[in-house]
Amino acid sequence: MVTIDGSRGEGGGQVLRTSLSLSLLTGQPFRMIRIRAGRPKPGLQRQHLVAVHAAAEVGRAQVSGAELGSHEITFVPGELRAGDYEFHISGAGSTTLVLQTILLPLLHAARPSTVRLTGGTHNPFAPPYEFLDQVFAPLLRRMGAEATMSLRRPGFYPAGGGDISVRVAPCAHLAPIQLLERGPVRRIRAFAYVARLPRQIAERELTTLRERFALGPEHVQLIEVPESPGPGNAVSVQIEAQHVTELFTAFGQRGVPAERVAAAVADEAQEYLAAGVPVGRHLADQLLLPLVLAGAGSFRTQPLSKHAQTNCGVIGQFLQVPIKTTCAADGSVRVDVGQALSG
Repeated sequence: MVTIDGSRGEGGGQVLRTSLSLSLLTGQPFRMIRIRAGRPKPGLQRQHLVAVHAAAEVGRAQVSGAELGSHEITFVPGELRAGDYEFHISGAGSTTLVLQTILLPLLHAARPSTVRLTGGTHNPFAPPYEFLDQVFAPLLRRMGAEATMSLRRPGFYPAGGGDISVRVAPCAHLAPIQLLERGPVRRIRAFAYVARLPRQIAERELTTLRERFALGPEHVQLIEVPESPGPGNAVSVQIEAQHVTELFTAFGQRGVPAERVAAAVADEAQEYLAAGVPVGRHLADQLLLPLVLAGAGSFRTQPLSKHAQTNCGVIGQFLQVPIKTTCAADGSVRVDVGQALSG
């Protein structure tokens, strides 16, 4: 049995989610201690419990210690099964983080599966729905997988109430890919969600982004969310280049001017553009596991986040696939997984 120290690295929920995914994929049981020890409220919180229960249901696993606030669990996977699954996360707990826990394992099931999740779809410290749909899923398709996503209703922090569904087709083996060049930027778009808040908040955010990126009116979109359980606001910049699409998002906060929210996401997007790499920091973290499962692959990115570095360590406890990082003089980082592709 693999023993995972949940306090390692950034000491958050990603250690747990990656361990659950890899346990399902490899059939290796694990014991995790000091769960989320690096967080202000350590131990299992509600959205982490849903991830554990979702993984257990998908993998017919035996679990002990899966209780609110628990600092230790044991997870023994059984047979990985396709099915029609529904998972509810109370409040604005992240649907996308729960989905990430079970998405890659379901690709390895014998039959297609559907997953419906309700809860938060647009909340801080988690990838928004559009990141999975516009950035991550297209790369999975390039690797030979098929995951079709739909957003029935956005759900914002703290009320939640969002609703997403995903159809996952079986994929016997992911194909390696390399993302070493971004290629020319083809289009930059900006869009803003607003729910139970004045429309002018989103209008001001989009005005800021139009000025920062010299966008025409056809490249901005304001999305008003009817019948939202609670107020919310999110603003994103999508960068579509020849070889990859990236997405950067900021969330409105009480007392923070709309212009400052938009400026924050603009700064992040422009930092990515200036770096000249195809893969942003958040995508780098998400790409590691698919490339490891493919057995090979490579990409260039910005300096790795602590999140990504922690993920590398957890992966190494389940799979003996080398992950090599090389820092270039310009500050970019090349990541090679397994037998690196030429280029």
